[in-house]
Amino acid sequence: MGIADLLAALEASSIATTIRESLYLFPFIEAAHVIGLTMVFGTIAIVDLRLLGLASARRPFSRIASDVMRWTWAAFALTALTGLLMFSTNAAVYYHNLFFRAKMAMLACAGINILIFGRTVGRSIQQWDRDVAAPRALLQHGRAARGWRRGRRRP
Repeated sequence: MGIADLLAALEASSIATTIRESLYLFPFIEAAHVIGLTMVFGTIAIVDLRLLGLASARRPFSRIASDVMRWTWAAFALTALTGLLMFSTNAAVYYHNLFFRAKMAMLACAGINILIFGRTVGRSIQQWDRDVAAPRALLQHGRAARGWRRGRRRP
């Protein structure tokens, strides 16, 4: 079974057919997807602003992260589920779309960034938990990730 057969089977599934043929289901799923994306970016912004010392500087970072990251992961789960449902309605077209592939590649890069953060700078959270702004190593990680996304690496 090749990729074309798998995509065709996904499109022919009963759930994909139901979504595709419904007048309201696809727009409802798409709206939930956008709400999930908004929540993901919004909760990440809260954490980033705390790390920069621009918001909630009096609260320990670990407390903010534990409070907010639950919402981030729930929103990510909602976004992934709704994205999969929308993908299933027209899988072959989306699979061959350059922009869709770029989006999936960027999601993979974001996942790699999270892993690198967790294995490097993220291990020292307890040391800088009460600092107003993030330590230099964390800021350097952010600069490196930003440079990596632009196609070059900066120290």
